Amino acid sequence: MITVQLFGVTKSLAGNQSALVLAIENGRQVKDLVDQINVTHPQIGELIHKKKVLVSVNQEIAHHETLIRDGDEVALLPPFAGGTSLNEGSDDSQFVRVQRENFSIDQELDRVRSRSKRIGGIATFLGIARDRSRGRDVDGITFEHYEGMAQKKLRDIRERALRDFDILELLIIHRYGEIAIGENIVLIIAGAEHRADAFTACRWAIDELKQITPIWKLEHTPDGEVWVEEHP
Repeated sequence: MITVQLFGVTKSLAGNQSALVLAIENGRQVKDLVDQINVTHPQIGELIHKKKVLVSVNQEIAHHETLIRDGDEVALLPPFAGGTSLNEGSDDSQFVRVQRENFSIDQELDRVRSRSKRIGGIATFLGIARDRSRGRDVDGITFEHYEGMAQKKLRDIRERALRDFDILELLIIHRYGEIAIGENIVLIIAGAEHRADAFTACRWAIDELKQITPIWKLEHTPDGEVWVEEHP
């Protein structure tokens, strides 16, 4: 038996269950898992077939031929809408965080500035919950994240930014849970010797976050709740 974690719209399609328990033998492939889902939950199976939902095994995107073994961590991942901090022992744990509570922009700016006296330019991106989206009113937002994998992807973004761009530091914070209209959602701060490098890295980081980080956005509207598959 394999337990498959559900997120976002897949949870809704499964009757608001957080997981499926499927009869998959040890050593079978992901395609066998998908065959089972096609039978038990055809709407989810169709989304997998259309590649609108991906299968992950041990927090890595899997293919049809990927083997599934006893004890593997399996999940279904709808399109990401975005973004528990890193291990407390990590020196850089405060520079990549997924947290429920709000953050102080001034404190986070000081955190980046303190990393190097060579920083001469800082670029920031602040995402805020708005009251209208895609032509409909929004009363509030809830963000759900895949614990563990979300942190891994954010660490990867920071490491690649420090490697590929001429910057001295990058900070990423994304909140989860219920967010009221007007509240902060995500903060990215890039510090570099020159402003152009900071701007470039900051923009790349937020675009990459929305592409690869398993965070899902549920909008609460007067007409009901809507999972947002992607947002600008």
